[in-house]
Amino acid sequence: MKPAMPKQLPLDLRHTPGLGRDDLIVGGANREAVDLIGRWPDWPSPVAVLCGPAGSGKTHIAAIWQAESGAAAFDAAQLANEDVLRGPDRPILIDGVGEAPIDEQGLFHLINAVRSARTSVLMTSRRQPSSWPVRLPDLASRLKAATTVEIAAPDDHLLAAVITKLFADRQVAVDPQVVSFLISRIERSLSAASSMVSRLDRAALERKSRITRALAAEIVAASGNPF
Repeated sequence: MKPAMPKQLPLDLRHTPGLGRDDLIVGGANREAVDLIGRWPDWPSPVAVLCGPAGSGKTHIAAIWQAESGAAAFDAAQLANEDVLRGPDRPILIDGVGEAPIDEQGLFHLINAVRSARTSVLMTSRRQPSSWPVRLPDLASRLKAATTVEIAAPDDHLLAAVITKLFADRQVAVDPQVVSFLISRIERSLSAASSMVSRLDRAALERKSRITRALAAEIVAASGNPF
């Protein structure tokens, strides 16, 4: 009986997905958000909010805006920064608002400072501003006037394009049938797509095999996704 061939242990290269504009795939789910950052600084309001479920690509779109606008990033829980509140000299990005306690007084004064300085603030959140745990009436009023754009979960076309690009970024070619299988089985989010591509790539490297539908089915099942 021949001994089992040992698995190849792939190098952990920590493949990091790109967050530039060239790395962004635009579809119906995120087009309005992409259009918004493309129109900056010609916004209808100096305050804008991108909201959508986890894995919808909010942080990627916000990162593009930050790079192109030169925005400074701040934590929603810690906004009492005198230098910022005196009058920000550049746009402000606050990622993940509503996922932790909000410095309501700090955010209120920051929005006022942004308006006075004629600059902009972009916030991202999983929820609409109307559902944030805000008790300060003046802040709630400011948030009602914000331009809010919702990003939906990716549709089949966008998810397929993202999965194909994620494999291509790893210099891996996959059969379209594998991609079709994946989009019908995994959670409908860009983060889930990235995680599944990483698992499949690692499994294929370990086994020195191609990424086939059978391998995809095995890895999907092992990850706890129903199929």
